[in-house]
Amino acid sequence: MPHGAAERMDTNMNIYPVNSHTERLEFIEFPYELYRHDPVWVPQLRSEQRKQFDANTNPFLEHCDIKLFLLKDRGKTIGRIAAFVDNIAVDFWKERIGHFGYFECISDKTAPGLLLEAARKWLQEQRCTMMRGPWSFVSQEIGMVVEGFEPSPVLMAPYNPPYYNEFLTDFGLHKVKDLLCWYISMAEGYQIPQRILTLTDLVAKRYGVTIRPMNMKQYDRDVQIFTELSNSSINSNWGFSPVTEAEANAIAQDMKQIIQPQGVLFAEDKKGRPIGFAVALPDINALLKGLNGRLFPFGFIKLLWGIPRLRRYRMFALGVIPEFQGKAVDSLLYRALYASLNAPDMWMEINYVLEDNWPMVNAIEKLGAQPLRRYRVYELDII
Repeated sequence: MPHGAAERMDTNMNIYPVNSHTERLEFIEFPYELYRHDPVWVPQLRSEQRKQFDANTNPFLEHCDIKLFLLKDRGKTIGRIAAFVDNIAVDFWKERIGHFGYFECISDKTAPGLLLEAARKWLQEQRCTMMRGPWSFVSQEIGMVVEGFEPSPVLMAPYNPPYYNEFLTDFGLHKVKDLLCWYISMAEGYQIPQRILTLTDLVAKRYGVTIRPMNMKQYDRDVQIFTELSNSSINSNWGFSPVTEAEANAIAQDMKQIIQPQGVLFAEDKKGRPIGFAVALPDINALLKGLNGRLFPFGFIKLLWGIPRLRRYRMFALGVIPEFQGKAVDSLLYRALYASLNAPDMWMEINYVLEDNWPMVNAIEKLGAQPLRRYRVYELDII
């Protein structure tokens, strides 16, 4: 088979396109069965997973062409994969790159190749020249874990067994980019180095930069500011594509239920103009374990009680507009975030940073954060 696809040995294995609501639910449900005995995996809320695959609740799907596939053996689901073309990304990148994602599969020599071949073939039919992934329908949820399989993943971060990477490379996919993660832990004695405190004092004074938290009474206004800052500050980053206003609003409404205002900060210049942002989200994955993806009967109470008390975070985003990049405003935002969330049991994963974003990598290392994980994005020429 072309492109390293596994040789099909078992004629009882068959690929089925997802064409019905029932089949889509089967696609969504498969990981709950596959990982039911895995202590590291965190079952996400089923209701949220269903929203990801529904164009009525996920505006990202409005500008995508999508195909979902199930792999079955004698009628039993043993794998799944999504293939899709994000038309906004294609226009922005000026390359016809297709994506695959939501890859899950039993440990088997034949099954992974059948799934990946189904995705490759469909993307070829969409005139794509490249197949890239794992990617998802959710912002900031890409890549496959290659280092740091424990502890459990944080909010909106992927999880996979180590052998998935071998499945992809056996098919012929190769690394295109690694994404790095670090962590800080107050319980382990973390403190911001004194030289960073001195530097950021100078930065604030020199440029007249002030920091403010999100104003929940002006939530929609601050979401708009965040969207504009995000699109202008990271638009040169590898893998970036513009977020639509509808997507930003949908994400904001989802996040509103879990945001702690002190974890969303804006930097402003001496004229009060927004120039940067930092977002740390409570890691609700710490609360989702044991719920098996269900809010009822007791999951809702656990979340309602637990979210305000969470001291585990994912640094979800940090950006500074080009005019102020290279001036340590990012370090100033980090310092302010550290002070805002400071607690004896505070733990935060800084997730993700492109491996070749040397200014950010160097800044994080100087801040004293510890390496934790590495995610990998793969691609394959499919012309």
